[in-house]
Amino acid sequence: MAERGIERLNSLTHDEAEGELLKCCGSTAWACAMSASRPFGDADELGRAADEVWSRLERDDWLEAFSRHPKIGEREAAAGQSRQEQGWSSQEQSGVGGSGEAARAELAELNREYEVKFGHVFLICATGKSADEMLADLRERLRNEPEDEIKRAAEEQRLITRLRLGKLLDGWAQDRGRSGGET
Repeated sequence: MAERGIERLNSLTHDEAEGELLKCCGSTAWACAMSASRPFGDADELGRAADEVWSRLERDDWLEAFSRHPKIGEREAAAGQSRQEQGWSSQEQSGVGGSGEAARAELAELNREYEVKFGHVFLICATGKSADEMLADLRERLRNEPEDEIKRAAEEQRLITRLRLGKLLDGWAQDRGRSGGET
């Protein structure tokens, strides 16, 4: 199924591909470099390229990507998020949905504390994690030094990007199947 998604990604114009890739990672430098790296042979090659491009970016590029994420536990979309990104964020943070008011209040308070200390949103690959697991990670990471924490947040962004690339490709393959484009 991902093969059909790769075919679509490879067939887009540079600007179209960049726009689609920005949904997976909010760094314009990353999306531009990824678009220019096409064509990709398969999803594994795409993933390796995504990691390689991400590893070469600067701190400001990381911060730009982080800024496209909503705070953990908040329902409000981050600035510039597409509907698709909003849906992905909601899915990824679904572990917060069943938590109690006390957990959501603590998440909100610790999110504020984190942003004051580190200057960016708390980023975690939340897929499959409960609110309690995210809270424990947030408490632990508040103890980090800023230089260590930005590297940790960048690794979390890398993981999120990989997941979202898979969702993008799978979504395109499913769309093609529904529209009768299967051969």
